[in-house]
Amino acid sequence: MFSKNELINVIEKCNNLSAPGPDKLMWSHIKSIIRNDDWICKFIDITNTCIELGHWPSHFKTSITVVIPKPNKTTFDSPKSYRPIVLLNIIRKLFEKIIGECLQFYMISNSFIHSSQLRGLKLRSTMDVGVALTHIIHLGWVKNLTMSTLAFDIVQFFPSLNYQLLSLILNKMGLNYKISMFFKNYLVGRKTKYLWNKFISPSFNVNIGVG
Repeated sequence: MFSKNELINVIEKCNNLSAPGPDKLMWSHIKSIIRNDDWICKFIDITNTCIELGHWPSHFKTSITVVIPKPNKTTFDSPKSYRPIVLLNIIRKLFEKIIGECLQFYMISNSFIHSSQLRGLKLRSTMDVGVALTHIIHLGWVKNLTMSTLAFDIVQFFPSLNYQLLSLILNKMGLNYKISMFFKNYLVGRKTKYLWNKFISPSFNVNIGVG
């Protein structure tokens, strides 16, 4: 179950200048709301209920994708000339941050995350990547090896994720069955509304995810 302090700590780190999503709310609104203890309790109750029921409301699965032209482009006749920006409901972002913080703590404290995983984790940074890479290179030099580095980006990793396999992994790690059921529901049935430049195309709805 989530606590009052966990919720407050998450909100305090959020930038008030973030663009609002479909619910038109910003972090400044949430920070103002949680001055009232009753509202903090309501947020916590909703988050705990989502986990307890293994359900992510459809309201939180709706987003707006704004497609804007990239700067310094001479032509705009290719999809690569545009950048999509996804705007989420602020309440959804709040609950996701709380759940993410707790899940990461559980994973790290139980050594479920490989030591070479450095991105997106607390107390790990780009400097840690540099130190690890330097260490590997020096180990190679000691063995009179010629070292080289290959960097690549995994495009469209999340959409290609096997959701069923993820659910099985969560079960194998010993997480409560309700957590597994929650993520199974969380990952499917998402919808986004694309908003294009008025000179390109009208907006339309697209279903994303599996479900």
